[in-house]
Amino acid sequence: MTSVRVRLPAQLRDLAGVGGEVRVGVAGTVTLRSVLDALEEQFPVLKGTVRDRVTAKRRAFIRFFAGETDLSNASADAVLPDAVAGGREPLVVVGAMAGG
Repeated sequence: MTSVRVRLPAQLRDLAGVGGEVRVGVAGTVTLRSVLDALEEQFPVLKGTVRDRVTAKRRAFIRFFAGETDLSNASADAVLPDAVAGGREPLVVVGAMAGG
């Protein structure tokens, strides 16, 4: 089991009742899908907030970053970078800002 760090935006930290980063355990290959599955399993209140409950597609105003790499449009089954998979850097979930 691999321990992966995930940094959530403030509104999702509040919803999940956590402060700062969280760690989730991922069995097998560390992909965006496996990390988000583990996140939703550990924090069921987040199910449907980051991904659609039915399609499991990323919500429109949510972005994912590994270091400076935007993974928002990458395949959910793509292997995450070693720094994220090894727990040295977090997978960063960002709630995009919109306005007009």
